[in-house]
Amino acid sequence: MPSTTSKISEIIDKYSQFSFKETDIFSWQPSDNTICYNPKDSNVLILLLHEISHAILGHKQYSSDIGLLKLEQETWGRTIELANSLDITVNADDIQANLDTYRDWMHERSKCPACKATGLQIKLNIYECPVCSHRWKVNQAKDCRLKRQNIKNAQ
Repeated sequence: MPSTTSKISEIIDKYSQFSFKETDIFSWQPSDNTICYNPKDSNVLILLLHEISHAILGHKQYSSDIGLLKLEQETWGRTIELANSLDITVNADDIQANLDTYRDWMHERSKCPACKATGLQIKLNIYECPVCSHRWKVNQAKDCRLKRQNIKNAQ
């Protein structure tokens, strides 16, 4: 069985149309065609293929939170295909756990700060509560603390 290091090299060689950079986090940077990855992560092979999948699929941005979840689901589907082609095992529970982090993030963002009801996203970072008409703005906060800022109530 090949070592993780040799498998990483194989993956990088296979997808040489992209630049690769060792960092602490995994990400796809479309602005400079770079895939960032952490070779020390225990799931490096799958997460590296996940970021490559974003790149192959041409993901650059999203226009809604549910749109981001859709991109992530699509990306995991492609990740499974890439992993299978390289004889790398993918754990379906790990994929669902990853998608759950996005679902949890979406739920927290959509929670009305005034009444705690689930709000509706009306713009990329703006929500409105169907119960109390409160509006709030959220930050991008996928990897840091979520912040919600009140906006005046809708009329």
